[in-house]
Amino acid sequence: MRSRLSVILILGSTQTLAWGSSYYLPAILADPISRDLGISSIWFFAAFSASLLISALIGPRVGRTIDAYGGREVLALSNVVIAAGLVTLALAHMPAVLWLAWLLLGIGMGLGLYDAAFAMLGRIYGMEARSAITGISLLAGFASTIGWPLTALGVAEFGWRWTCIAWAAAHVLIALPLNLFLLPKPLDTVATRTETAQVTHIPFDRNMVLLAFAFAVGWMVVAAMAAHLPRLLEAAGATTVQAVATGALIGPAQVAARIAEASILRNQHPIVSARLSMIAHPIGVALLALFGAGGAAGVFAAFHGAGSGIMTIARGTVPLAIFGPDNYGYRLGLLGAPARMAQAIAPLLFGVLIDRYGAGVLTVSVVLSLCGFVALLSLRLPAREAI
Repeated sequence: MRSRLSVILILGSTQTLAWGSSYYLPAILADPISRDLGISSIWFFAAFSASLLISALIGPRVGRTIDAYGGREVLALSNVVIAAGLVTLALAHMPAVLWLAWLLLGIGMGLGLYDAAFAMLGRIYGMEARSAITGISLLAGFASTIGWPLTALGVAEFGWRWTCIAWAAAHVLIALPLNLFLLPKPLDTVATRTETAQVTHIPFDRNMVLLAFAFAVGWMVVAAMAAHLPRLLEAAGATTVQAVATGALIGPAQVAARIAEASILRNQHPIVSARLSMIAHPIGVALLALFGAGGAAGVFAAFHGAGSGIMTIARGTVPLAIFGPDNYGYRLGLLGAPARMAQAIAPLLFGVLIDRYGAGVLTVSVVLSLCGFVALLSLRLPAREAI
């Protein structure tokens, strides 16, 4: 079996490519595609939201498959499906083809983003998967930092259609061989895989409900801020230049927080990291309210970015620590479905609220985050793990 470091580097690289060429595309491509197709950007984002709902719906089945047979082939299939979606998007000249493209991209995201990668790591390393999960999250934290400039450069130089083709080629020529030929297979036997595949029911007990709720509200806030942060900061009093510059701090804050999780917090139970991730956004909003956008916008971005960065890791490590590696992929799919649905509706919901309440919508994001924090405090951990 390949070394843990090589697995982290391979998965971190392919995850960076997968995120940059799917989830992060709309931020750059929504306007030029909508303009060329003669549709409102609202319809473009509606198709994108539908793709997130599709990825949520197939998540449990993807996790069950990885539990039974490993994740190498699933991740490789995701590269093929995402590439097909990108080619379809490049060929879109009418809204129906645009929706078909995002249908394929939604399936590809369900097959190939974090939940599938985390499930594969849990399948390989069991309870020792935490450091690997942190490692690939750290590398893929640069997905927007790399993906947005490359996409913008492609659009400026070659147009959005050829940019989509280029991303599709990267999936086929780079990510597909890496995932299919260089990632390890699980070491267990065919009999063990068959036995695993026959387990079909996981009770949605108290801890499952609390975790699903916490991740859903947490990711709703993250998705809302990703879509509207500059606009929100301007509503709070920041200039356009300040708002854009502040938004650029989110990525570095996410990476710095993940480094802290891998070093300072690595000996703590993952629930500690999860609780810190949930409370970081309210702390940032409180400082923004106290000192104003002119003096505290950057601090707010740092706290929010740090929280969202750690939340990505907690989404994989907390279920593993509480429930163990059995049916880990399926459990991630079940827990991740509400979060992806929340991510799908967050941009539209918060857009409407911002139009009506301006920066006052941060009260909603704070309440959601605090509810998630309370849910995490209410988890029942084994006595030896209680925090």
